[in-house]
Amino acid sequence: MSSAMAQEAAEIPSVAARLLLDARPIARAAAALVERAPRFAVICGRGSSGHVGTYLRYLIETRLRIVASFAAPSVVTSYDRQPNMANGLFVVISQSGQSPDLVAALRAAAADGAITIGIVNDVESPVAKAADIVIPVSAGEEKSVAATKSVVNSMLACACLIGQAAGDRDLLAATMRMPDRLAAALSLDWSAWGETLGRSRATFVTARGFGLGPAREIALKVAETIGAPALAYSAAELRHGPRASVTSDTPVLALRQADATAPTIDRLRADLAANGARVLLAGGPASELPWIGDDHPTCDPICMLVPAYRSIEREARSMGLDPDRPPFLNKVTRTF
Repeated sequence: MSSAMAQEAAEIPSVAARLLLDARPIARAAAALVERAPRFAVICGRGSSGHVGTYLRYLIETRLRIVASFAAPSVVTSYDRQPNMANGLFVVISQSGQSPDLVAALRAAAADGAITIGIVNDVESPVAKAADIVIPVSAGEEKSVAATKSVVNSMLACACLIGQAAGDRDLLAATMRMPDRLAAALSLDWSAWGETLGRSRATFVTARGFGLGPAREIALKVAETIGAPALAYSAAELRHGPRASVTSDTPVLALRQADATAPTIDRLRADLAANGARVLLAGGPASELPWIGDDHPTCDPICMLVPAYRSIEREARSMGLDPDRPPFLNKVTRTF
Protein backbone atom coordinates (compact mmCIF):
# COMPACT_ATOMS: atom_id res chain seq x y z
CA MET A 1 0.00 0.00 0.00
CA SER A 2 1.15 3.54 -0.70
CA SER A 3 2.43 5.52 2.27
CA ALA A 4 1.73 9.13 3.15
CA MET A 5 5.39 9.82 2.38
CA ALA A 6 4.93 8.49 -1.17
CA GLN A 7 1.71 10.42 -1.65
CA GLU A 8 3.22 13.65 -0.38
CA ALA A 9 6.31 13.25 -2.55
CA ALA A 10 4.00 12.80 -5.54
CA GLU A 11 2.40 16.17 -4.71
CA ILE A 12 5.69 18.04 -5.02
CA PRO A 13 5.15 19.39 -8.56
CA SER A 14 1.65 20.68 -7.75
CA VAL A 15 2.64 22.36 -4.47
CA ALA A 16 5.63 23.96 -6.24
CA ALA A 17 3.23 25.41 -8.79
CA ARG A 18 1.03 26.68 -5.97
CA LEU A 19 3.97 28.42 -4.32
CA LEU A 20 4.85 30.20 -7.56
CA LEU A 21 1.25 31.23 -8.17
CA ASP A 22 1.24 33.84 -5.40
CA ALA A 23 4.49 35.81 -5.57
CA ARG A 24 3.39 38.56 -3.15
CA PRO A 25 4.92 37.26 0.10
CA ILE A 26 8.28 36.58 -1.53
CA ALA A 27 8.18 39.93 -3.33
CA ARG A 28 7.59 41.74 -0.01
CA ALA A 29 10.51 39.94 1.61
CA ALA A 30 12.80 40.64 -1.34
CA ALA A 31 11.84 44.33 -1.32
CA ALA A 32 12.71 44.53 2.37
CA LEU A 33 16.13 43.04 1.71
CA VAL A 34 16.81 45.53 -1.07
CA GLU A 35 15.60 48.49 0.99
CA ARG A 36 17.41 47.68 4.23
CA ALA A 37 20.52 46.07 2.71
CA PRO A 38 21.54 43.88 5.67
CA ARG A 39 25.30 43.55 6.21
CA PHE A 40 25.16 39.87 7.19
CA ALA A 41 22.67 37.03 7.57
CA VAL A 42 22.02 34.42 10.26
CA ILE A 43 19.93 31.34 9.48
CA CYS A 44 18.09 29.28 12.07
CA GLY A 45 16.61 25.82 11.52
CA ARG A 46 17.04 22.19 12.49
CA GLY A 47 16.85 18.87 10.69
CA SER A 48 15.40 19.21 7.20
CA SER A 49 14.91 22.94 7.79
CA GLY A 50 18.59 23.24 8.62
CA HIS A 51 19.42 21.61 5.29
CA VAL A 52 17.22 24.18 3.57
CA GLY A 53 19.29 26.72 5.50
CA THR A 54 22.51 25.31 4.03
CA TYR A 55 21.02 25.78 0.57
CA LEU A 56 19.96 29.34 1.48
CA ARG A 57 23.43 30.16 2.75
CA TYR A 58 24.93 29.45 -0.66
CA LEU A 59 22.24 31.58 -2.30
CA ILE A 60 22.88 34.51 0.04
CA GLU A 61 26.64 34.44 -0.23
CA THR A 62 26.77 33.97 -4.01
CA ARG A 63 23.93 36.34 -4.96
CA LEU A 64 23.79 38.98 -2.20
CA ARG A 65 27.51 38.70 -1.41
CA ILE A 66 27.08 39.04 2.33
CA VAL A 67 28.34 36.63 4.95
CA ALA A 68 25.79 34.08 6.17
CA SER A 69 26.11 31.83 9.21
CA PHE A 70 23.96 29.53 11.33
CA ALA A 71 22.39 30.50 14.63
CA ALA A 72 22.89 28.55 17.85
CA PRO A 73 19.55 29.06 19.65
CA SER A 74 20.97 27.76 22.94
CA VAL A 75 23.09 30.93 23.13
CA VAL A 76 19.80 32.73 23.78
CA THR A 77 17.79 30.06 25.60
CA SER A 78 20.46 28.34 27.71
CA TYR A 79 23.22 30.92 28.08
CA ASP A 80 20.98 34.00 28.15
CA ARG A 81 23.14 35.89 25.67
CA GLN A 82 22.32 37.47 22.34
CA PRO A 83 24.90 38.20 19.63
CA ASN A 84 24.55 41.68 18.18
CA MET A 85 22.15 41.39 15.24
CA ALA A 86 21.91 45.10 14.38
CA ASN A 87 21.90 45.67 10.60
CA GLY A 88 21.51 41.95 10.05
CA LEU A 89 19.05 39.51 8.52
CA PHE A 90 17.69 36.67 10.66
CA VAL A 91 15.86 33.86 8.88
CA VAL A 92 14.01 31.08 10.66
CA ILE A 93 13.10 28.06 8.54
CA SER A 94 10.62 25.65 10.11
CA GLN A 95 7.90 23.45 8.70
CA SER A 96 5.86 23.55 11.91
CA GLY A 97 7.08 26.86 13.34
CA GLN A 98 6.46 25.46 16.81
CA SER A 99 9.81 25.08 18.57
CA PRO A 100 10.18 27.58 21.45
CA ASP A 101 13.94 28.03 20.98
CA LEU A 102 13.50 29.17 17.38
CA VAL A 103 10.89 31.68 18.48
CA ALA A 104 13.12 32.96 21.29
CA ALA A 105 16.10 33.39 18.98
CA LEU A 106 13.94 35.19 16.41
CA ARG A 107 12.51 37.59 18.99
CA ALA A 108 15.97 38.36 20.36
CA ALA A 109 17.22 39.17 16.85
CA ALA A 110 14.22 41.40 16.21
CA ALA A 111 14.86 43.27 19.47
CA ASP A 112 18.35 44.09 18.17
CA GLY A 113 16.89 45.55 14.98
CA ALA A 114 17.44 42.68 12.57
CA ILE A 115 15.12 42.02 9.65
CA THR A 116 13.35 38.81 10.62
CA ILE A 117 11.88 36.41 8.07
CA GLY A 118 9.97 33.22 8.83
CA ILE A 119 9.83 30.58 6.10
CA VAL A 120 7.11 28.29 7.42
CA ASN A 121 4.47 25.84 6.31
CA ASP A 122 2.10 26.86 9.14
CA VAL A 123 1.31 30.57 8.82
CA GLU A 124 -0.49 30.55 12.19
CA SER A 125 2.54 29.16 14.04
CA PRO A 126 4.47 31.01 16.77
CA VAL A 127 7.41 31.58 14.39
CA ALA A 128 5.12 33.13 11.80
CA LYS A 129 3.52 35.42 14.39
CA ALA A 130 6.91 36.58 15.70
CA ALA A 131 8.56 37.28 12.32
CA ASP A 132 8.51 40.66 10.58
CA ILE A 133 7.88 38.97 7.24
CA VAL A 134 6.37 35.55 6.61
CA ILE A 135 6.96 33.44 3.51
CA PRO A 136 4.38 30.64 3.40
CA VAL A 137 5.80 27.41 2.04
CA SER A 138 2.27 26.50 0.85
CA ALA A 139 2.95 22.76 0.86
CA GLY A 140 -0.23 21.80 2.68
CA GLU A 141 -0.49 19.30 5.52
CA GLU A 142 2.15 16.61 5.80
CA LYS A 143 1.08 13.48 7.67
CA SER A 144 4.34 11.59 7.31
CA VAL A 145 6.99 12.29 9.92
CA ALA A 146 9.48 12.45 7.04
CA ALA A 147 9.04 15.88 5.46
CA THR A 148 9.24 15.90 1.67
CA LYS A 149 7.07 18.41 -0.19
CA SER A 150 7.61 21.09 2.47
CA VAL A 151 11.39 20.74 2.14
CA VAL A 152 11.32 21.11 -1.64
CA ASN A 153 9.01 24.10 -1.45
CA SER A 154 11.16 25.72 1.23
CA MET A 155 14.23 25.47 -1.00
CA LEU A 156 12.26 26.77 -3.97
CA ALA A 157 11.02 29.70 -1.88
CA CYS A 158 14.62 30.51 -0.95
CA ALA A 159 15.66 30.48 -4.61
CA CYS A 160 12.78 32.80 -5.51
CA LEU A 161 13.52 35.15 -2.59
CA ILE A 162 17.23 35.59 -3.27
CA GLY A 163 16.70 35.61 -7.04
CA GLN A 164 14.33 38.55 -6.66
CA ALA A 165 16.48 40.39 -4.14
CA ALA A 166 19.54 40.01 -6.36
CA GLY A 167 17.70 40.74 -9.61
CA ASP A 168 18.91 37.42 -11.04
CA ARG A 169 16.65 36.91 -14.05
CA ASP A 170 18.19 33.59 -15.07
CA LEU A 171 17.57 32.11 -11.63
CA LEU A 172 14.01 33.43 -11.52
CA ALA A 173 13.30 31.97 -14.96
CA ALA A 174 14.65 28.64 -13.73
CA THR A 175 12.34 28.68 -10.71
CA MET A 176 9.37 29.04 -13.05
CA ARG A 177 10.44 25.85 -14.84
CA MET A 178 10.59 23.92 -11.59
CA PRO A 179 7.04 22.47 -11.52
CA ASP A 180 7.64 20.78 -14.88
CA ARG A 181 11.15 19.68 -13.90
CA LEU A 182 9.90 18.25 -10.61
CA ALA A 183 7.11 16.41 -12.43
CA ALA A 184 9.68 14.87 -14.77
CA ALA A 185 11.81 13.89 -11.76
CA LEU A 186 8.92 11.82 -10.38
CA SER A 187 9.49 9.28 -13.13
CA LEU A 188 13.17 8.74 -12.31
CA ASP A 189 13.98 5.33 -10.88
CA TRP A 190 16.92 5.45 -8.48
CA SER A 191 16.36 1.92 -7.17
CA ALA A 192 19.95 1.03 -8.14
CA TRP A 193 20.93 3.29 -5.25
CA GLY A 194 17.89 2.74 -3.02
CA GLU A 195 18.35 -1.03 -2.93
CA THR A 196 21.79 -0.61 -1.39
CA LEU A 197 20.52 1.28 1.64
CA GLY A 198 19.30 -1.60 3.77
CA ARG A 199 22.14 -3.90 2.75
CA SER A 200 25.17 -1.76 3.55
CA ARG A 201 26.75 -1.00 6.89
CA ALA A 202 26.57 2.71 6.06
CA THR A 203 25.95 5.01 3.14
CA PHE A 204 27.52 8.31 2.12
CA VAL A 205 26.04 11.22 0.18
CA THR A 206 28.37 13.82 -1.26
CA ALA A 207 27.94 17.08 -3.16
CA ARG A 208 29.29 20.58 -3.18
CA GLY A 209 27.88 24.09 -3.30
CA PHE A 210 24.15 24.14 -3.98
CA GLY A 211 24.02 20.35 -3.78
CA LEU A 212 25.27 20.19 -0.18
CA GLY A 213 21.93 21.02 1.48
CA PRO A 214 20.07 18.40 -0.60
CA ALA A 215 22.85 15.87 0.10
CA ARG A 216 22.45 16.38 3.85
CA GLU A 217 18.69 16.11 3.49
CA ILE A 218 18.95 12.81 1.62
CA ALA A 219 21.26 11.37 4.28
CA LEU A 220 18.84 12.42 7.01
CA LYS A 221 15.94 10.73 5.23
CA VAL A 222 17.92 7.50 4.96
CA ALA A 223 18.76 7.61 8.67
CA GLU A 224 15.27 8.43 9.92
CA THR A 225 13.23 6.34 7.48
CA ILE A 226 15.37 3.23 7.07
CA GLY A 227 17.30 3.43 10.32
CA ALA A 228 20.62 2.96 8.56
CA PRO A 229 23.73 5.08 9.22
CA ALA A 230 23.97 7.76 6.54
CA LEU A 231 26.53 10.56 6.37
CA ALA A 232 26.68 13.58 4.08
CA TYR A 233 29.90 15.45 3.34
CA SER A 234 30.99 18.04 0.86
CA ALA A 235 33.16 16.58 -1.88
CA ALA A 236 36.06 18.57 -0.45
CA GLU A 237 35.54 17.33 3.12
CA LEU A 238 35.12 13.70 2.11
CA ARG A 239 38.76 13.68 0.98
CA HIS A 240 39.88 14.29 4.55
CA GLY A 241 39.16 12.07 7.57
CA PRO A 242 35.87 10.58 6.36
CA ARG A 243 37.63 9.08 3.33
CA ALA A 244 39.04 6.35 5.57
CA SER A 245 35.50 5.05 6.18
CA VAL A 246 34.54 4.69 2.50
CA THR A 247 34.82 1.08 1.31
CA SER A 248 33.13 -1.22 -1.17
CA ASP A 249 30.48 -1.80 1.53
CA THR A 250 29.60 1.88 1.95
CA PRO A 251 27.99 3.11 -1.31
CA VAL A 252 28.37 6.76 -2.18
CA LEU A 253 25.65 8.84 -3.85
CA ALA A 254 27.28 11.81 -5.60
CA LEU A 255 25.14 14.78 -6.62
CA ARG A 256 26.53 16.85 -9.49
CA GLN A 257 25.24 20.15 -10.81
CA ALA A 258 26.65 21.85 -13.92
CA ASP A 259 28.63 24.67 -12.34
CA ALA A 260 32.16 25.34 -11.14
CA THR A 261 31.89 22.58 -8.53
CA ALA A 262 31.35 19.82 -11.13
CA PRO A 263 35.06 19.01 -11.68
CA THR A 264 35.46 18.40 -7.94
CA ILE A 265 32.65 15.85 -8.01
CA ASP A 266 34.05 14.19 -11.13
CA ARG A 267 37.54 13.84 -9.66
CA LEU A 268 36.24 12.49 -6.36
CA ARG A 269 34.03 9.96 -8.14
CA ALA A 270 36.94 8.75 -10.27
CA ASP A 271 39.28 8.48 -7.30
CA LEU A 272 36.79 6.59 -5.13
CA ALA A 273 35.87 4.19 -7.92
CA ALA A 274 39.53 3.53 -8.69
CA ASN A 275 39.99 2.40 -5.10
CA GLY A 276 37.06 -0.01 -5.12
CA ALA A 277 34.28 2.16 -3.71
CA ARG A 278 30.81 1.93 -5.22
CA VAL A 279 29.85 5.41 -6.43
CA LEU A 280 26.54 6.30 -8.05
CA LEU A 281 26.59 9.64 -9.84
CA ALA A 282 23.45 11.74 -10.28
CA GLY A 283 23.53 14.63 -12.72
CA GLY A 284 25.65 15.59 -15.69
CA PRO A 285 26.25 13.82 -19.02
CA ALA A 286 27.83 10.79 -17.30
CA SER A 287 25.02 10.34 -14.76
CA GLU A 288 24.80 6.71 -13.68
CA LEU A 289 21.36 7.20 -12.18
CA PRO A 290 18.45 8.27 -14.43
CA TRP A 291 18.38 12.04 -14.77
CA ILE A 292 16.16 14.60 -16.48
CA GLY A 293 19.11 16.49 -17.96
CA ASP A 294 20.90 19.52 -16.56
CA ASP A 295 19.16 22.88 -16.41
CA HIS A 296 20.03 25.64 -13.93
CA PRO A 297 22.71 24.47 -11.47
CA THR A 298 21.08 26.30 -8.56
CA CYS A 299 17.78 24.48 -8.99
CA ASP A 300 18.87 21.05 -10.23
CA PRO A 301 19.90 19.75 -6.78
CA ILE A 302 16.35 20.40 -5.55
CA CYS A 303 15.02 18.15 -8.32
CA MET A 304 17.35 15.38 -7.15
CA LEU A 305 15.44 15.17 -3.87
CA VAL A 306 12.40 13.73 -5.64
CA PRO A 307 13.83 10.41 -6.90
CA ALA A 308 15.84 10.08 -3.69
CA TYR A 309 12.70 10.43 -1.53
CA ARG A 310 10.85 7.89 -3.66
CA SER A 311 13.69 5.36 -3.53
CA ILE A 312 14.06 5.71 0.25
CA GLU A 313 10.31 5.24 0.74
CA ARG A 314 10.22 2.13 -1.45
CA GLU A 315 13.22 0.57 0.25
CA ALA A 316 11.72 1.21 3.69
CA ARG A 317 8.52 -0.60 2.75
CA SER A 318 10.46 -3.47 1.18
CA MET A 319 12.21 -3.89 4.53
CA GLY A 320 8.88 -4.05 6.36
CA LEU A 321 9.29 -0.57 7.86
CA ASP A 322 6.68 2.18 8.09
CA PRO A 323 8.16 5.26 6.38
CA ASP A 324 5.45 7.46 7.87
CA ARG A 325 6.16 6.61 11.49
CA PRO A 326 9.85 5.99 12.19
CA PRO A 327 10.54 4.85 15.76
CA PHE A 328 11.31 7.46 18.43
CA LEU A 329 10.40 10.40 16.15
CA ASN A 330 7.52 12.89 16.14
CA LYS A 331 6.31 15.23 13.44
CA VAL A 332 6.86 18.28 15.64
CA THR A 333 9.92 18.52 17.87
CA ARG A 334 9.97 21.25 20.51
CA THR A 335 13.32 22.21 22.02
CA PHE A 336 14.45 25.06 24.24
